[in-house]
Amino acid sequence: MKKLLKLSSLVGVLLFVFIGCGAASVYNIQNNPVEVKKSTSNDDVYKAIKKAGLSLGWIVTKVKDGEAKAVINLRTHQAIVKIDYTNTNYSINYVNSINLKYNMEKNTIHNNYNGWIKNLERAINVQLSVYID
Repeated sequence: MKKLLKLSSLVGVLLFVFIGCGAASVYNIQNNPVEVKKSTSNDDVYKAIKKAGLSLGWIVTKVKDGEAKAVINLRTHQAIVKIDYTNTNYSINYVNSINLKYNMEKNTIHNNYNGWIKNLERAINVQLSVYID
């Protein structure tokens, strides 16, 4: 019985390691709508994106009007994304990473990356609703 319990535990741990820490398709966000007022500017949207990113540890910089770069460094991992934005929508696209097992041919990356992007998306949506309403 003890051997069966140990074997079951080992299988569970291995499944967690291989599935929980595996690769997934890169999560990009395309043209997420921004609820706007007539007076909302691209700069208003950038400020909301920057504030949202900073709240999660992302370093957000404006590349040019309508384009921002966001970088996050966690332990030995780094992710870099490009955020295109207007006063009506925004997109988040993968640019580069370190230690996240990105595979260009398969377009896969470590699962944690997708979680970071989903959290960033939620935070941006919250900031936009607070900032613009």
